Amino acid sequence: MTGKPRITALALALLLMLLTLALPSAGPAAAAQGKPAVTLSTAQAGTGGSITVNGTGWRSRTLLMLLICGQATPARGVLGGTNSCANADGRAVTTDADGRFSRALPVTEPPVPCPCVVHVATATGAKAQADAVFQVAGHPVEPLPAQTAGGRLSVLSDTRLDGSGSLLTWFGAPPSRTLAFTVGNVGTAAVENPVFQVGTAHGVFAPQWDERQWHGTLGPGEKARVELPVELTAGAHGDYTVSLEYGGKVLAEQPWGVGRPWGVTLFWILLCLVVPAAVFRIGMAVVDRVRPRHAARRPSPAPGHGRARRRRTAIAFPGTEPPPTPNTTLPWFTPDTGPGPAGRLSAPHEDHPTSPTTPTTPGRKGST
Repeated sequence: MTGKPRITALALALLLMLLTLALPSAGPAAAAQGKPAVTLSTAQAGTGGSITVNGTGWRSRTLLMLLICGQATPARGVLGGTNSCANADGRAVTTDADGRFSRALPVTEPPVPCPCVVHVATATGAKAQADAVFQVAGHPVEPLPAQTAGGRLSVLSDTRLDGSGSLLTWFGAPPSRTLAFTVGNVGTAAVENPVFQVGTAHGVFAPQWDERQWHGTLGPGEKARVELPVELTAGAHGDYTVSLEYGGKVLAEQPWGVGRPWGVTLFWILLCLVVPAAVFRIGMAVVDRVRPRHAARRPSPAPGHGRARRRRTAIAFPGTEPPPTPNTTLPWFTPDTGPGPAGRLSAPHEDHPTSPTTPTTPGRKGST
């Protein structure tokens, strides 16, 4: 055998080996893309025990909710929705890369009679669910209501949430919207005053359902625009999902992002600033009120200050003479020695005033 055919045979052998290794890995991938299925470790158990729930065929890395529900069968599903399930004792589990899971679930009596199932449904992403028959030992069993063959409602299109927030919502008032959708009667009988179930779910929690009745009649093949009010609790914020259910089947789901009520936060910040300031002002007023007060002492006047002040503040009343002013001889006045009344004071040089440049001699007359 030459070198070239030998190389070709070796390449073919390597290719066959690679194909052989690749074929077994296709099995789990194909199983993961199949229909979701659920199996139980036992079909009956009493309250207080637990069972193991196994699942296959789910999407990889998907969060699932496990619940025990009454008034349900795998064929008809859970008739009352999650209101028929023991929600408080449910469990959550995440599937692995192959879409499998195994989780222990405590046995609890549902709020409605059996027949019961273990209900497994996706909490996020595309909707998928599966049920497994289970019997709660000692729990009452009642037949399911008869399935009527008549009108059947179906949501056609254009499902949305109408409305917006307001100033009151910004301060913590309950957010509200209007769920609007077009519904049609695809059955053979008329539907009169249908009662819908509107549920609101926050994150991965189970929805809270409220009944909403629409007043009107839909004949076979008819359609109508339906608007139902939706309201959350006061102060609610975050990502919500609004679900519409009729006849035990979910007809539509709509996401709802609710903003945080920042007005409440602003109110508390202002309250934390105003209250301490007001308490401080009140405390200072109380301290100023109860503080002892001392009479201010007036400083003693300087010598001669009081006499001058009394002189300035003397008041002359009518009919009284002012006090005599002491006679003070000015330095430039001298007693008159010439003829005249005795005791007359005359200024020197009265007739001839002295020139500013002519010096004067004390005791001499002003005229020469």
